[in-house]
Amino acid sequence: MKAFLLAAGHGTRLKPYTNLTPKCLLPIGGTPMLAIWLSLCSRYGVSEVLVNTHAHASAVLEFIREWGNGIEVTVREEPELFGSARTLGANRDWIGRDDAFWVFYADVLTNVNLSAMRKFHSSQSAATLGVYSVPDPERCGIVSVDHNHVVTEFVEKPLQPKSRLAFAGIMIGTPQLLDAIPEKSGSDIAFDVLPHLVGRMRAYVIPEYVIDIGTPENYREAQKRWPSYLNREAR
Repeated sequence: MKAFLLAAGHGTRLKPYTNLTPKCLLPIGGTPMLAIWLSLCSRYGVSEVLVNTHAHASAVLEFIREWGNGIEVTVREEPELFGSARTLGANRDWIGRDDAFWVFYADVLTNVNLSAMRKFHSSQSAATLGVYSVPDPERCGIVSVDHNHVVTEFVEKPLQPKSRLAFAGIMIGTPQLLDAIPEKSGSDIAFDVLPHLVGRMRAYVIPEYVIDIGTPENYREAQKRWPSYLNREAR
């Protein structure tokens, strides 16, 4: 499977860390986030990755040029931000005739077992969302599911959350997902696509470590906790 690695955000909430460094190159334990993602892709057999860029695009391109772990990486710079959904739509030809593909948000730190999530995915689903339990559901895209793990509701940043299961920024997409992308600039996966696929998606509860490093607090928390997960994997 190919993978979109969405890395074009400004990183506004992470200032001053992102004043000179793109969010996807911020280090966790000395390793850039982008390197962590590409290593995860390599571990689970993802051989082709498309990275979109915007802020500090030249720094990302330079990093990719120096990266050599066998993955074929395509970099697409967006002079104006497309929006996460439009990025997928604009690069639909890159997917070709594949019936499934990964979508990863580059500001998510995780050691998720992609093989287990891929096995969970059903060919009948428009998408499979990786989800995890969060303490602050008001700040996330929240899903409700039935006993068959089918997503029965998706609400981005709900005022009155019905669950604590949040979209992790890790997803298996299909042509059905691409067909649901609206023809408008700035369209967003969570706001403009996923709510319209309710009943046609499944939710995979990620048992491994997941954290969105989009805030200074979470970034500092990740620095503290990530080394312990690396040590467990090394045993």
